[in-house]
Amino acid sequence: MKAFRAFLLILFYMVPTKSYLKDLTYRVTGAAIEVHKRLGAGLLESVYHKCLAKELEIRGINHLSEYKVPFNYKGHDVNVDLRCDFLIEGMLVVEIKSVEKFIPIFDAQLLTYMKLLEVPKGLLINFNVDNLYAKGHKTLVNELFRELID
Repeated sequence: MKAFRAFLLILFYMVPTKSYLKDLTYRVTGAAIEVHKRLGAGLLESVYHKCLAKELEIRGINHLSEYKVPFNYKGHDVNVDLRCDFLIEGMLVVEIKSVEKFIPIFDAQLLTYMKLLEVPKGLLINFNVDNLYAKGHKTLVNELFRELID
């Protein structure tokens, strides 16, 4: 009975591996590149957000948009209304921007969401660049990623 229960847990609750997260990041980055190729730079973040949500849907990538990040202070849930742009398959946080350049506070924001959501990997995407692949994305990992198997 224990073996069957363990099988069901594995079947319904996928434990991510580093290689799976790498592939997932590649797929999400590809979706962002497609949006950028179609729209170019210079639009509002909200436009890119809606189009990336649609592209993820078209590609069959499971995601939650504008996901409310839970926040706990001294054992009490506090409604601070933090929202990450996308939570992909419960294991990758995606924050999008349409700015002149990345600044350190964006990294801090993404790392905070990753910590609060207990997610091992995050992807920061800036659509306001001429080449999204070369200049418009940044991947961050935390201690949870280091604990994953390859």
